[in-house]
Amino acid sequence: MEKYFDIIYLWSALPQLLPFLFVTLYVAALAVAFGSAAGLVLAMAKLSNHALLRWLANGYTTIIRCTPSIVLLFLVYYGVPAFAENLLNINLHNVHTGVFVVITFSLQFAAMMSEVIRSSYLAIDRGQHEAAVSVGLTPLQAYRRIVFPQAFVVAIPNFGNGLIAVLQEGALAYTIGFIDIVGKANLIIANNYGTHTLEIFMALAIIYWILSITLEKLFAKLERAFSKGKSSIKAT
Repeated sequence: MEKYFDIIYLWSALPQLLPFLFVTLYVAALAVAFGSAAGLVLAMAKLSNHALLRWLANGYTTIIRCTPSIVLLFLVYYGVPAFAENLLNINLHNVHTGVFVVITFSLQFAAMMSEVIRSSYLAIDRGQHEAAVSVGLTPLQAYRRIVFPQAFVVAIPNFGNGLIAVLQEGALAYTIGFIDIVGKANLIIANNYGTHTLEIFMALAIIYWILSITLEKLFAKLERAFSKGKSSIKAT
């Protein structure tokens, strides 16, 4: 009779899963890069004096936040090719599944980063910018030397949390046939005819635990390091 839980199989599953961790990290890195750029644009729109831009940016953030990740993933996966074919007569059905995964989580990360950037900017006393300009700095220099370094420190913890969230939410990508670390885990289970399912998912959980804890500690160290630099500048 087969054991219900076999610790040896758990450890033997790790080498089968780890090569696909690169795929998961690569997709997350692309989503963070594109999402950060789009989030900056959205944050600028939210901070602008134009009511329409503020309304559009806030409306986008609200819609994305109210849409579950898996629903957004299916909307992008099925919706983008359908719109492209019907409206633009472009066939996107042969596009790699990973492209739709990156688009989905870039859209999510953009909404999150827009709020992180906006709140970090507003957390800095506006008087510091005015004082810097009054002593001879240009507005751009004041933002680059005074406002941005402080806002960056404020944003670090939330940026780290967002990155971890993208990695974890990315586990849903297997539902549209994308083979990352979670997709590989499901393939192994299917090849085993459903046996050793618990061991496979335990191995998967261990990888995510190590990855998330490592990132959390890394961003905590970055925050402390930049905060010390910020404190030394104020002291001088």
